[in-house]
Amino acid sequence: MSAKLNTRLVGDVAVIDVSGRITLGDASTAMREEILRALTDQGHKKILLNLGDVAYIDSSGIGELVSGYTTMVHRGGALKLVGLTKRVKDVLQITKVYSLFEVYEEETEAVRSFA
Repeated sequence: MSAKLNTRLVGDVAVIDVSGRITLGDASTAMREEILRALTDQGHKKILLNLGDVAYIDSSGIGELVSGYTTMVHRGGALKLVGLTKRVKDVLQITKVYSLFEVYEEETEAVRSFA
């Protein structure tokens, strides 16, 4: 099963709910395109990735997270993470990517952090 993405607005924050597996191929490409669409087409500078239903992420998925973060910062925006599963959190910590992001347990707290 590949990743499924759904974008919704909470105030002025674009929340992208991701579920499934973020792996090489369509899933990681879809995530990159959704981040760029929210930023470029819709003009959102505050993006929150909800990874609470992500079962697995590989190096390609991690690369897309870093790429999305870099793109947002260079365009004056912010990309934060919420609801990491233990497996995803462990992978991000092992690869030293975890410290790059602001990570939150609860969506309400994460949305407030953009203020």
